[in-house]
Amino acid sequence: MSEPPGAVTLAEPAPAIDVPSEKLTAQRVQPLRKPGRWIATAVALVLVAQFTHGLISNPFYQWDRFGYWFLRPVILDGLLITLEVAAYSAVLGLLGGILLALARLSRSPVLRAVSWTYVWALRSIPLIVVLLFLYNFSALYQTLSVGVPFGPAFFRFDESRLATDMVIAVVGLSLNEAAYAAEVVRGGILSVDQGQHEAAAALGLPKRYQLWKIVFPQALRSITPNYVNQLIGLVKSTSLVFYVSLLDLFGTAQTMGATYPGDIVPLLLVVTVWYLILTSLVSVVQFYVERYYARGATRSLPPTPLQKLRTGLTDLRARIRREAAV
Repeated sequence: MSEPPGAVTLAEPAPAIDVPSEKLTAQRVQPLRKPGRWIATAVALVLVAQFTHGLISNPFYQWDRFGYWFLRPVILDGLLITLEVAAYSAVLGLLGGILLALARLSRSPVLRAVSWTYVWALRSIPLIVVLLFLYNFSALYQTLSVGVPFGPAFFRFDESRLATDMVIAVVGLSLNEAAYAAEVVRGGILSVDQGQHEAAAALGLPKRYQLWKIVFPQALRSITPNYVNQLIGLVKSTSLVFYVSLLDLFGTAQTMGATYPGDIVPLLLVVTVWYLILTSLVSVVQFYVERYYARGATRSLPPTPLQKLRTGLTDLRARIRREAAV
């Protein structure tokens, strides 16, 4: 029977080609070659190898003297002072930063102005200037008093007796740290979605409850990494307290370097390694704090270093088995 004009003739399907299953299993997808990455990796390995070789073989570093000084009691005493100053300043600076951030976000124009002025001033003045000013504060005010402004004083005390070297160092670092922590806390609070505030207000919750139970826990996800960066900077900034006669880790190394001029480089290496250890420990704490506050914000928590190691070993074993099977 003839087909009507304009009709489309459907082609018959091509016969299926039987491919042996052995050939299918033997085929592998070859990854795309990236020579630039391999060249960059080779250059990086060569540079790292040269740096490591120079670090180990250069006699100027005097690694035997480094081992002698690393755990000496005088160095450990300076390290303890560094830890004390950093711990006190971190706590007081964070508390001061929270108060300044709340004042900056308040509806009172006076509190906002005072908070802004404090942050502007302390972030503009170098930390060493603040420490030296506090160190010479007794020359300006021999006695401090609490009472009515331009009126009688209720309490008086001698400033020189209270302002020890430790107090000056902690107060100076805390004042400086509070200015930066205030902006970190304020940014974390502002990062919380406005819907959270509206939902809490719709439930009739008090303002204080809204802040500490709903807003602030969510803000900690943003506050934690930023403030830990500040904390790492604070640990390194403790080296400046040497200029207010407090023998911390760096100050102790400087004093020992003046007594033993030939050991200046090993002593500087000792200080470097100890600061690396301290900042690394702070980074580890940061990871677990961020992981804790990531609950509910991500589908799965970020793996810990041990979990990453186990996953890497498992993937490596599976790859070796696939290579062996082929």
